[in-house]
Amino acid sequence: MALEIIETCVNCWACAPLCPSQAIVEARPHFLIDADKCTECLADFATPQCAAICPIEGAIVDELNVALNPPGSLTGIPPERWAQAQREIAAR
Repeated sequence: MALEIIETCVNCWACAPLCPSQAIVEARPHFLIDADKCTECLADFATPQCAAICPIEGAIVDELNVALNPPGSLTGIPPERWAQAQREIAAR
């Protein structure tokens, strides 16, 4: 059981200090989670602290590759509406 930080991470440093098991390590091009240390905060918190603070949608995924902050969860903009707005902007 371990979470994973994927390539959309921007190395903002929000998650690293909050990890109770110190499983988040600095790397390039993005932070990584040490699978041997990650407890998904199960013993300490109701939700994983890295995902609770992460400002990037989809940057942290679980072992099934499901985003803990899926698209639209932080902005409140449904992914379909966001894609439509991007198409409208590109058409200008």
